[in-house]
Amino acid sequence: MSFTFAELKTAIQDYSDNAETSFVSHLSDFIKAAEERVFKLVDLEVFRKNVTSALTQNDKFLRVPADYLNSFSLQITTSGSENVLELKDINFLQEAFPTSASSGLPQYYGIFDINNFLVAPTPNSNYAVELHYYYRPTSLTAGADSGTTWLSTNAPFALLYGSLVEAYIFMKGESDMLQQYEKRFVDQLTRLKDFGEARENEDAYKLGLPRAPRT
Repeated sequence: MSFTFAELKTAIQDYSDNAETSFVSHLSDFIKAAEERVFKLVDLEVFRKNVTSALTQNDKFLRVPADYLNSFSLQITTSGSENVLELKDINFLQEAFPTSASSGLPQYYGIFDINNFLVAPTPNSNYAVELHYYYRPTSLTAGADSGTTWLSTNAPFALLYGSLVEAYIFMKGESDMLQQYEKRFVDQLTRLKDFGEARENEDAYKLGLPRAPRT
């Protein structure tokens, strides 16, 4: 079972029994709000990305990717070896390395603003870097009606019930139905968390197959 964008919009209208013009115009907002809840509540490895870039000599700033949410690691490649930078508070970096005269192989980095990392000391060469980070996937609503995403394919009911919660808040619907949809969303989210935070990041060779008590 999976949803295309068109199928999910239809399902939201069918479950809500609402085809009113204003309601329909907000269907994308309901879906985006549900996606946002999932992205912020579940750590899924499928939403990790690696990108390569380069530091510029005497420039302590490195551009943040447009879809960046948070870092897993930032490393520099020098002569075939990898040097992982340590994430530090920006105030520490600016106090410990106050001027561009403090140059060398960067050892630390911090989030300077929404668009830039700051590395320290200031690079004394054009170092190649690789950023491993948690990214914001493209929303289902950004594509065509026939389009799908990882969530709409692999967690369709989490997306559906999360969207219905937003839809019922918009409709000022009955509280018992809102509670039912929220409960179903949380149930689906629990299954997704079990996959993303317990099963997706382990293998049977090392840990063996999952076991459950006999019933």
